Amino acid sequence: MNSTNKLVEEIRQRFEIIDVIHPDDQQVILDIDKMHLHTLLSHLKADGFRQLSLLSAVDWIKDNIFELVYIVFNWDTGVHVLARVKLPRDNPRFRTITPIYPGAQYYERDVHEFFGIEFEGNPMSYKPLFLELWDEMPPMRKDFDPEAYSREKFPERVYVPHFVPKVEVIE
Repeated sequence: MNSTNKLVEEIRQRFEIIDVIHPDDQQVILDIDKMHLHTLLSHLKADGFRQLSLLSAVDWIKDNIFELVYIVFNWDTGVHVLARVKLPRDNPRFRTITPIYPGAQYYERDVHEFFGIEFEGNPMSYKPLFLELWDEMPPMRKDFDPEAYSREKFPERVYVPHFVPKVEVIE
């Protein structure tokens, strides 16, 4: 049994895992109920997954959910674990993981700014990171219309039709 198989079995015994994808010997993808994510991340950090490599979000607009994706890495084994949780799109809130991974404060700021997901317990998540004067819908949401935004904010700009890509807004 390789190290990731052993890790998956240990995690299955300790946590209620919704789904496991095991694409190779260096990567494990876990879908977990959001109520168990903090405990899982604490366990993984204690087990050597000391690096939070990434926190991002996916907007599954047709399913009316956001998916948060946490990627942690173990330098001793070279294994990545991706932990995914789902949030309702109409009120996307989740508790910060900064007590476990302090560097998450910047990832949470980024996700808040671009998707509008609130991270309770991280006062820095509301401070703009990139979009200081942004006053519109978060731009990475699938229902954000970049063409309409550009036409409203920059009405004097001449848009040459063959340079403006056709964008389908999914509702």
